[in-house]
This record gives sequence, C-alpha cells and structure tokens, in this order.
Amino acid sequence: MSGLVTAIHEGLRSAADPAKAPEMQRYMKSEMPFLGVPKPERAALARSLFGKFPFTSRDEWVDTVLELWRGATYREERYLALDLVGRYPKWQDPTLLPVYDELVVTGAWWDYVDEIASRRIGPLLRAHPDDVEPVVRTWMTDPDRWRRRVSVICQLGSKGETDLDLLQDAIEANIADPDFFLRKGIGWALRQYARVDPGWVRAFVDAHPELSPLSRREATKHL
Repeated sequence: MSGLVTAIHEGLRSAADPAKAPEMQRYMKSEMPFLGVPKPERAALARSLFGKFPFTSRDEWVDTVLELWRGATYREERYLALDLVGRYPKWQDPTLLPVYDELVVTGAWWDYVDEIASRRIGPLLRAHPDDVEPVVRTWMTDPDRWRRRVSVICQLGSKGETDLDLLQDAIEANIADPDFFLRKGIGWALRQYARVDPGWVRAFVDAHPELSPLSRREATKHL
C-alpha cells in the first residue's frame, strides 16, 4: 500500500499552511516540524484516503502503518499513522503490542503516547488481560519514561473495569519520580478513576503522603 503512503504525503502537503506550522510546532514543543494542517483537515483527509485504499491483509496494514511512521518527516504524517491504526478494530489483538511499543518509544511525546495508551493499549488490556497485564507490569519500572507513563494512564477509559491492583502498582512504582509527565499522568489516572469510586481515590491519596503536589492536586480536582 505504498500508494496510500504517497497519497497521504501529497494530501498533507496540499493542505499545508506554512503560516500555521511554526506556531503548531511551538505549542507542541516538537523537534519534528509541522506542515500546518489542523486536525479537522487531517481527519477529512484520513476519511477520504482510507476509504480509497482499503486493506484486506492485516500484515499489509501493519507494514503500512510502520512505513508511514518510520518515514515521517512531519508530525502530521505520524498523526495519520495513528489514525490508520484505529481504522481496523477487527485486527486489534495482543500481537500488536510490539508495534505500539515502538510507536511509544520512538514517538516519545505526550500527544502520541497518550492516544496509544488510552485508545489502543487500554482496550487490549480489558479484552486480553492475561496477555497484556504482564507486559504493562514490565513497563512500570522500565528506564523509558514513556513506557512508564503508559503503565499509569492506560486504564483511563476502563471505568468500572479498572484493574485497581495494576493501577496502584503502576502509580506506586513511579510515585517518587520527579518527571513532570509521570506526575501529571498519576494525577490524571486518579482523577479519572474518581469518577467511578471517589472514596477509593480519596483513601489512596490520604495513604500516600509522598504523592507530589501536582499529582495530588490533579487527583483531587473534582473530589
């Protein structure tokens, strides 16, 4: 499906707004430059091109995602790769974890990582806990901070299906880390679960005085 990759490159460049690109790059604090294609235009392009280039082979789909991701020179190209990942829910299973791990580690910024964690790895964890939980547990203490952030926030959408032991272990493994993204992620995960069980979150916060002020503030925002 190199035709799809070419069409994406051409479509993004046709929609590019050079006047917007520098501000988008500054906002995202991105080393990779932007073309200046806002999200609505990217979404419209994705719908059009993905409809024109449908996949019947799972392997070809994965290869195309990775071709687009690895060959990207502009950030919007990677956004389209993530859109393509979500296009085929029927092919989502634990064998994709190495692919998602690559996207997390090489993407190494919150806009990529948060989508992969909450919209891809989280649903896999709920659907295949026996296969996915052991992997998430290895990420809790990984040297890479983005893997650790995934372990903390991957259950944002789990609501009543949240594995509390996994959530608690992920937070406790990273509670002393000074990294902003880990502290923010801890607070976010707790705040989100407080929508389901505020008593549990309140008790957790009270039992962990070592929580950073940022994590504590985020966790208790709506309590």
